This record gives sequence, structure tokens and C-alpha cells, in this order.
Amino acid sequence: MKETFKTVAVFQYSAEALIVKGRLESEGIEVFTTDMHTIDTDPLVSNAIGGVKLKVRTEDEEQALQIIQSIHEYSMNDEGNPIHCPECNGEKIILASTIDSFKGLLFFLFGFILFLLPMYQKMKYRCQDCKKEFNIDE
Repeated sequence: MKETFKTVAVFQYSAEALIVKGRLESEGIEVFTTDMHTIDTDPLVSNAIGGVKLKVRTEDEEQALQIIQSIHEYSMNDEGNPIHCPECNGEKIILASTIDSFKGLLFFLFGFILFLLPMYQKMKYRCQDCKKEFNIDE
């Protein structure tokens, strides 16, 4: 008997795919990836070959899709509740890096010129609705 597989998600990078793969496997669903090693070798070909594909058995497709849809795209607090914007009370909050000082700009340029990873980087929450940046303790 030939088993068939369905693609339930596609990701540009393998790190994203591995996170979702781990979540599906923790729910007892066997997950297979395709094109992951090719993209790890040369990330620039990701768009050309269609990204890293997560595949599951056909009978697990519906359950896998439900689990993937339950994964929250936006930031959550330690209790698993959505973080709210202090300005508009929205829930579409992302954690983003920001360069908001001359010192930060200098370190960024220094790292960029020498091909180093950023050494100085502030992280702030940003509301996708009103674009306000804030710290969690505000």
C-alpha cells in the first residue's frame, strides 16, 4: 500500500520549519521536510525552489492544519496571553530590533562594514496597528 503525503506548510528558512515541525511532532504527528538541506546550504535558492516544505500523512493533514493555525503569530506574555498596545490596546504586537540612538547607529555601521553580527541592539515591542514602540514594563 502506497502512503501519500500532503504539504501543510512552506517556510523560507529551515529554522521556522523546525519550530513548527517540533510542535506537530509533540502532538504525535509524524512530519517530513523537503528541500531543507538544500536551503541550508544556499539560502538564496529558497524562493527558486519554493522554500522548506512540511509534509504529513494524508490522514493527519486536518489535525496538522488545525495545530498550525493555533500557533500565534504575535507576541505573548509569559502566561500565554497576548500583549496589548498601551496606545490603541491592539493585540498585533511584534518584537523588533530598533536603532534609536547615535551609539546604536555607530555599532550597526561598524558591524556592517566588518561583516560582524550586530553587537549593540535594543529590542522593543511594536504595534502593527498604530506603529507605537514600547517596552513590556511600560
